[in-house]
Amino acid sequence: MELPLRRLPSLSFLNVLITHIFAPRTPNKTFSIFPFFSPLSLSLSRLDFKMDRIIRPVARQLLRPRSRYPFSIPPTARAQRLYSMKHSAPQLKDQSLFIEKAYINGEWVDAKSGETFEVHDPATGKLIGTCPELDTSDVEKAIQAASEAFPKFRTTLGRERARMLRRWYDLMMENADDLAKLITWENGKPLADAKGEVNYAASFFEWFSEEAPRTYGDTIPASVPGNRVITVKQPVGVCGLITPWNFPAAMITRKIGPALAAGCTVVAKSPQETPFTANAIAELAHRAGIPKGVVNFVTSSKNTPAVGELITTHPEVRKVSFTGSTNVGRILGKQSASTIKKVSWELGGNAPFIVFDDVEDLDAAVMGAINSKFRSSGQTCVCANRLYVQEGVYEEFTKRFVEKVKDFKLGGGFEDGITHGPVIHERAASKAHEHVQDATSRGAQIVVGGQKATALGPNFYHPTVLTGMTKDMLLASEETFGPVAGLFPFKTEKEVVDLANHAEVGLAGYFFSGNVRRIFRVAEALEVGMVGVNTGLISDVASPFGGVKQSGFGREGSKYGIDEFMTIKSITFGGMSQPLQE
Repeated sequence: MELPLRRLPSLSFLNVLITHIFAPRTPNKTFSIFPFFSPLSLSLSRLDFKMDRIIRPVARQLLRPRSRYPFSIPPTARAQRLYSMKHSAPQLKDQSLFIEKAYINGEWVDAKSGETFEVHDPATGKLIGTCPELDTSDVEKAIQAASEAFPKFRTTLGRERARMLRRWYDLMMENADDLAKLITWENGKPLADAKGEVNYAASFFEWFSEEAPRTYGDTIPASVPGNRVITVKQPVGVCGLITPWNFPAAMITRKIGPALAAGCTVVAKSPQETPFTANAIAELAHRAGIPKGVVNFVTSSKNTPAVGELITTHPEVRKVSFTGSTNVGRILGKQSASTIKKVSWELGGNAPFIVFDDVEDLDAAVMGAINSKFRSSGQTCVCANRLYVQEGVYEEFTKRFVEKVKDFKLGGGFEDGITHGPVIHERAASKAHEHVQDATSRGAQIVVGGQKATALGPNFYHPTVLTGMTKDMLLASEETFGPVAGLFPFKTEKEVVDLANHAEVGLAGYFFSGNVRRIFRVAEALEVGMVGVNTGLISDVASPFGGVKQSGFGREGSKYGIDEFMTIKSITFGGMSQPLQE
């Protein structure tokens, strides 16, 4: 909806918009969206707030609704701001890390069509920048570049690939502050969380730099006399990597690290919501000396379904690794089957978090639940979605849990003291509210939160705690992917394990107990790929990451991660039983 002219922005904001339009841009350089004293902006700044008829049409154009804008500006909004966030664009130490292009065959390129898509700050709604709207012809070039680079790259020594990855790791750590700012800017998570993500993301390059020289084969005793059998591991080929927005850096590096360590080349499709972090990582790959065509980063928004289909059906792409929703995973799985690709899927979760009444440290269980449920505002695939608390400690756990949630500070990720930022878009906030409304309509009680934080903007949702949850509520069967915690009471161990396993997905599960026999029983009985025992944080570069059931298959990270990008070849030698020659 268009703002009435009586509520047009102050001229300082108008200057920002005009600056964005008229400021010159150069490839690989960021633009400034702060007011500058050009002759045009200076003359406008001297005008009275009541604009004359010359300025009004300009203002209308600057404020016109955009077709891809992820929210609507309410007509009663104050014109001095889009949302109530105080922060604006971050200042990077190295401005050249902000890149509005795609990276193909060692070069920064635009879409052949010239089309772009917009990326907005989820906290403020302000335009961050644009990226190329690549189509299938553009991505075809990326695949061909990776295919042409593969024969040479596969023959590089493991130690040389290790040196490349180590240089890439070093550059990420040297530019950690800028990478964190980009993550917060386009994803919305608090800056402290973003800094933690950069460290986690870089660790995959470090880890797999150490794995690259160690892709060992085996010598196998043959069952036929005179034969000898050995195995060798070889890179699978060109890999298509499709990643989500919730960890803009870590999801990319967790796939690229093992792929390059194995000797593969890659085409990485960055998420449309958060492409600039991926582009910065691509620029660091260029600086690290990764050969042309070995890594390619492609961007798209409306063309994403077509790009995904090309990657999953292209005969030159031998491996696809995807992290995202189960529904999209099903689609990509069907497409990948057409060329029988090697695939790894890390899909949706609906993680149970269980607190038994024999827990030794209830405060530790509370903090474990806080960390697991509300990390990144509940927007991780391993977030606790269903919190089951045994009746003996239910009331006390709830009391302490709610006290912690009330201490949260919601706001823009660059503000001091902020613990939680926005969700990625208004649809995510609406889904969280839908789950809350469904639960309360079926008898649940809101203890804290339960509403959108509209004063901050449409992408903010108050961290919420619900009690009196039952298994017929949406929260019990659907992944919320938002800051909503539902507390379910339970009586027995068998009851809660049955409830926890009553799900189509099985990515992660957590429980707190002080009984060692129970720990082994429950850990083995939970139908998930990863279990946290007396901890709410399980992500670790050394630990294999992946799920069971409809949460996917394959493992990322750890010593097993590199095997996802390799094939095993057996070589049998015959005629080896001759006696020693005299």
